[in-house]
This record gives sequence, structure tokens and C-alpha cells, in this order.
Amino acid sequence: MLRAIVLGAGAGGGFPQWNSAGAGCLRSRAGDTRALARSQASIALSADGAQWLVVNASPDLRAQIAATPALHPRPAPLRNSPISAVLLTGAEVDTIMGLLHLRERQPFTLHAAQPTLDVLDANPIFRALNPEFVTRHAMQMEVPFTLLGMQIMAYAVPGKVPLFNEGTAAPGIAEDGEALGLAISASGQTLHYIPGCAMLTPALAARLQGAACVLFDGTLYTDDEMIRLSAGPKTAARMGHMAMLDTIAAFAPLGVRRRVFTHINNTNPALLDDSAERAHLAAKGWEVAWDGMEIWL
Repeated sequence: MLRAIVLGAGAGGGFPQWNSAGAGCLRSRAGDTRALARSQASIALSADGAQWLVVNASPDLRAQIAATPALHPRPAPLRNSPISAVLLTGAEVDTIMGLLHLRERQPFTLHAAQPTLDVLDANPIFRALNPEFVTRHAMQMEVPFTLLGMQIMAYAVPGKVPLFNEGTAAPGIAEDGEALGLAISASGQTLHYIPGCAMLTPALAARLQGAACVLFDGTLYTDDEMIRLSAGPKTAARMGHMAMLDTIAAFAPLGVRRRVFTHINNTNPALLDDSAERAHLAAKGWEVAWDGMEIWL
């Protein structure tokens, strides 16, 4: 059986974001139970409940581990962890910064596409992950491999280069492994994790047809959301994300059995349990992920 735990369901900055006085952030910061806080996007998966794979090492990883008993050390030996592997879907700060929380001489394997490994190799701070304990493995696109009893296949999805590599001009959309989707399978069931995606291409739609469960990029509700709210100058598309409303329409003919939005920005009204936007998602058969949400397949 495949067990997945959502460690974090928020986009970069989490919810509430530290410097945001937006309506949703104010409600969450005040303890409103209909505006649950979310840490930055990450997920943990296991086929046996004993060994765990963490997908994306968010800046909140230490707190996420503390909040997740399945990832706590066992009684003995003195230092140990059920986290046996980490996999990265890209090289954004939001996906790699948490690696520095895992530097205490704890063995695990690190898996990523070559462009992401190149970013780590180029930055000496990540040498804090002693290669004597942390071995790095380059994933090949469309080539399945077995990890901790799970079958995993990484595939490129439309996205963009990390923000710190953009330069002065808009980078455009790339499909060369800068952003990845994952198909994770165990016991004949498959979960797709796609926390960042700029568009649903015909090839990606065909891949997801009839899937048991897809956790998909839910950064913004509408394409112009941040501009309308004076929260930033970019559209969802410019940031390499699909808006929720566009995703709902694109997924409608695919027959995906369970559809869950994750990587949700602090401006997104769907974070609020009592919003009209959340009600609309529910009517269309979509769930909104929260920290600690569990999915069993």
C-alpha cells in the first residue's frame, strides 16, 4: 500500500506569509480555524510505513518533520531517521533550502534531475551534506527506478528556470527537466505529484488519464490574482504555474479519480474553508491539501 503524507501544502513563503497583511493571512495569523496555516510544499511517501521518501526539502522541513510522527527517530540507536531518501522536483529555493536541515551526518540518498544537481554542485553551502553520508543520484527522465519499495518515474513538465537564474528577461517556458512531475507506484496504485506546472500539454494529459490520484499545482486561483490584489506584478503563467480555474477545465475530461491542489499561494482565496472559491472547487470534485493530510492508495 502506498501512503502519502502532505508535509506542506503552501507555495513559497507559506501561509500566512511573513510579510503579508492580506485578508487571508490576517485571518490565519489570528488563529481562524477556517484559514489553516500551511507550510511550504513537500510530501513524504512510504510503501511499508518504515522507510520514507521526502519529495522536496522545503525551508520548513525541520518543523514539518517535528509535526509528523512517522518521520521521528525510533527509540534506538541514539541517532537515526526513517527518512531514507530525498527527491527534488526542481532547484527553486523552496525545494532545496531544507536540505541544510539534514546535514547532521545522517545517511540518505538524494535524487534529482541533472540540472538540479548542477545547482547544488555549484553552491558550496550544500557541501554541508557530507558525501560520505549523502549520495547524489541523477534521475533520467522517463526511466522508472525502484526506491524503498516504490516504483518511481520522473518526467518533465512545462515550467521555468529557478527565480535566481532568470536574469533580466522573462525566461519563457521550458520542458527540459527544470520542473518535474513524479509517478510514484506501490501495490499497483500510482500517485502523481506535480507541484509546479505551467500548462497541461496533450502529452501530460494523456499521462494523467484515469490516474488514481494527482496532487497538482494550485498556486493561484486566477491568472491575474496577484496583480489584482497588488501582491505582485506577475501572472500565474509568468511564474510558471497554471491557475486553478484553468486546471479544473483541463482536467475535466481526464477521469482522474482523486484530484488535490497543493503548492497554494497565500493570496489564493481557496485556502479559506468558507470561501466561495473553495465551494466551487469542491463542486468540481477538487480537494485542497493541508499540512498533515494523508492519502492511502
